[in-house]
Amino acid sequence: MNRYATAIWQGSGKEGKGNLTTQSTVLDKVQYSYKSRFEEGPGTNPEELIAAAHAGCFSMKLSFVLGEAGFTPDEIETKCDITLADGAITKSHLTVKAKVPGIDKQKFDECAENAKANCPVSKLLNTDISMEATLA
Repeated sequence: MNRYATAIWQGSGKEGKGNLTTQSTVLDKVQYSYKSRFEEGPGTNPEELIAAAHAGCFSMKLSFVLGEAGFTPDEIETKCDITLADGAITKSHLTVKAKVPGIDKQKFDECAENAKANCPVSKLLNTDISMEATLA
């Protein structure tokens, strides 16, 4: 399976502007710029998209891991904070809150660690990945 997205950038790094389109067109010429990336401006940015990808991938992987352990989650909510420092993504921090009937904290933590280590986006990112997992 292959997926793609297209970025178009026009102009200099600071004054220029661009747009992003995904294969599914969920993002369709969505604006991004220096301001949306490094300041407060309209549009998205690569770090925000990586955060969304990591949160979504992790949540789905955790659901699979829980299922393999015999549990079905009612809900998994994952927030991902991406840190950009000195021109590099230096950290991805996952904050997870889950409602999983019948599971104890130890088993949940084990499943969450498995998902953190093995979701495809975690495997792709060459950075420190930390996590806080809460069972509701």
